[in-house]
Amino acid sequence: MADHKNRSIIVTGAAGSIGFATAAILAKEGAKLAVVDISDKIEDCAEKLRAYGGEVIAIRANCADEAEVKGYVDQTVAAFGRVDGFFNNAGVEGAFAPLHEYPVEEFDRIVSVNLRGVFLGLRYVLIQMAKQGGGSIVSTASIGSERGLAGGGPYNAAKHGVVGLTKTAAADVGPKGIRVNCVEPGVIQTPLLDEIMVQMFDGDLKAGLDKLGWVSVMNRVGQASEVGHVVSFLLSDEASFVTGVAWPVDGGALCTIKH
Repeated sequence: MADHKNRSIIVTGAAGSIGFATAAILAKEGAKLAVVDISDKIEDCAEKLRAYGGEVIAIRANCADEAEVKGYVDQTVAAFGRVDGFFNNAGVEGAFAPLHEYPVEEFDRIVSVNLRGVFLGLRYVLIQMAKQGGGSIVSTASIGSERGLAGGGPYNAAKHGVVGLTKTAAADVGPKGIRVNCVEPGVIQTPLLDEIMVQMFDGDLKAGLDKLGWVSVMNRVGQASEVGHVVSFLLSDEASFVTGVAWPVDGGALCTIKH
């Protein structure tokens, strides 16, 4: 386990599977948490996290809205005095369609959350971290950041952009003692994925997950906590010489061409 005792960490998209699993890991490791989500479920999530004994504040915010992003950073500083870590995780998947048929308004929505939202989070957290003289950030990219994904044009483009922002931010603020990395989750089991698999495989969830697990060389889908542990490491001082990295958490999906 990483040591996050008394460190102030913001987690966005905290009502989602990866966000909540990561927040739970950080809470167990002693962090003071500001959990952020646009969903009204965020207070329930915070209450569950408080069971681990740490300080947790819940903030309902739209991570694509500049004023609300500045607001969640300001509220965190008001509560805990500083921001030591930031899991810049909020995102949406969006509709799937070929680019030449993709609705423009849906393209704008996906890019607004998945790229503009990541930029805004970086911008306002970096201002605070520069003031205090250090910190660590991890954003959520995707294995789609490294490959094409038929039908997922705006999602894929935005996730490619997250890697670009990560590397640029790392170069910008490295001299200030701030590290910036991102994770690239592969196929991760979530309630939404389960629902889709049940529909596609006539109620047989196991058959669906087994089929989808073929993407990984480990022949299984991943769990949200497996992403969370990598995020915790990257946010911790144990990763003190790691910055500008896009870290796959994908069971080897990117490492080879499967036959």
